[in-house]
Amino acid sequence: MSTYALELKDLRKNFGKTEIIRGVNLAVQAGERVAVIGPNGAGKSTLFNLISGRFGPTSGDILLNGQRIQHKTPYEINRMGLSRSFQITNIFPKLSVFENLRCAVLWSLGYKYTFFKFLSGLKDANERTDQLLEMIHLDKKRDVLAMNLTYAEQRALEIGVTIAGGSDVILLDEPTAGMSKSETSRFIRLIKEVTVGKTLLTVEHDMGVVFGLADKIAVVVYGEVIAFDTPEAVRANAKVQEAYLGSSVADSQAGGH
Repeated sequence: MSTYALELKDLRKNFGKTEIIRGVNLAVQAGERVAVIGPNGAGKSTLFNLISGRFGPTSGDILLNGQRIQHKTPYEINRMGLSRSFQITNIFPKLSVFENLRCAVLWSLGYKYTFFKFLSGLKDANERTDQLLEMIHLDKKRDVLAMNLTYAEQRALEIGVTIAGGSDVILLDEPTAGMSKSETSRFIRLIKEVTVGKTLLTVEHDMGVVFGLADKIAVVVYGEVIAFDTPEAVRANAKVQEAYLGSSVADSQAGGH
C-alpha cells in the first residue's frame, strides 16, 4: 500500500462549541501541487495551523509520510520534513539576505547550537546558502538587509527560508497576497522552480494563481472539503460553482484572472 506525503483522516477542530473543521479527509501524493481554496471563514488557515502543529485537532489523524504528527510540536514536525510559510512575511529584517538563508540552513546541516564555530568557515552551509540565493533569484541582493528588499523580494526570501531545511512537504499561506500582476506571474514561476520534486500545499485566493500552479484543488467550505480534483474538474463542478467559485470560474473560462 502506497504512503501519501500528507493525509488527513476525519480531521475535526472545535473552538469551544463551534466546530471549525468538520471531518476533513484529504490524501496528497508525493510531488503533487495542491491549492486549498474557499470563501473567507471556510477554515483554510485553521487547516494549515493543524497540519503544521500550531493547533492540536479535536479528533482525527494527520499523517506525514505515513507517520502521525497531530500531537507533535511545530519544530518536531519541521524536522520530520514539513515547512510552512505564513501570510505575513516572517524574516529577520536586520539581517542580510544571505544571513537569513544561512540561519535556516545551519540546523538542517546538523550544526544546531555549535555557535562557537566561525560561520564564515562553514563551507557546506555557505555553499548551500549560495545555491538557495540563486534558486530564489536574489544572488545580486546577497548583502542587502532584508528590510530593504521590495515586498515581492521579501516573499521570495521567505520561500528560500521555507525550503532551506530540505523539507519534502511545503505549505505556503497566500504566497502572492499583495503582489502586482507582473510580480504574481514571476512568483508563480519561482514557486514552480523551487518546489520541483516536492509536495506543495498552498492557500490562495487568486484564481489565476490557482489554475496556473495547482495539479489538484481542494475546495473547503464551512470546514469541509466539498471537492478535491484537477483544476478542470473543479472548474466544471456545479456544486463548487454554487458554493464558492461562481463568477471567478466564468472569468477564468473567459480568459480573465
